[in-house]
Amino acid sequence: MSTAINVRDFSTSLARGLRVITAFDRDHDEMTLSEVSRRADMTRAAARRYLLTLCELGYVTGDGKYFRLTPRVLELGFAFLTSMHIWERAQPFMEHLTEQVNESCSISVLEGSDIVYVARVPTKRIMSVALGIGTRLPAFCTSMGRVLLADLRPAELENFLAQTQFQPLTPHTITDPTLLRDRIAAVRQNGFAVVDQELEIGLRSIAVPIRNQSGRVLAAMNVSGHASRISVEEMQQRFLSPLLYAAEGIRMALA
Repeated sequence: MSTAINVRDFSTSLARGLRVITAFDRDHDEMTLSEVSRRADMTRAAARRYLLTLCELGYVTGDGKYFRLTPRVLELGFAFLTSMHIWERAQPFMEHLTEQVNESCSISVLEGSDIVYVARVPTKRIMSVALGIGTRLPAFCTSMGRVLLADLRPAELENFLAQTQFQPLTPHTITDPTLLRDRIAAVRQNGFAVVDQELEIGLRSIAVPIRNQSGRVLAAMNVSGHASRISVEEMQQRFLSPLLYAAEGIRMALA
């Protein structure tokens, strides 16, 4: 829940510094001063001041032309993770689930237009991209993303659909906002999401929500499998019940 503050208490410098950090992402991991200025929506002079300050603090490094984040920014994310005891309590349930289904299990939260991995128990590597804590993936074409989007209020979902660029990652990726809205509505009604090779060819996944005691969704948990090993129907038959059982166990552990 956000807290309203008096405008006199708002730190513009802090807000701009964070804008510079968040200007970097997986598609813009290395940028010039001009690029940072444009993506952070500030003048070159202001961007330069914040970049040099972040360099001095160890969060950014540069070679005179290009700037990039350093591993120290992970401290900001780990501060969140260590403050959220849910992930520690979820780990035993995830490990048991992975043993049951012999597939990888992950938990993520929604951050902007992406999901961010906050816990993971892997088995075999089934994706070309390595997944770990802090990994970001597009929410619209992932099973966990659709579970999290299904919990948004109508106005929040419409805002997401209006502002997100739906780039096709595979021939199966749904990029039509109307069809995507229908799929999310089905997730809301059914209580789970299945995504078939929309993120990467060969990858199928099924996800369910992890709720708190009041019923609001805290995070999403999924199990992923390779299309050569399991069909969509088999995934639902074999994985849905263990997933729901694990999610309920986590909910009870948080009580």
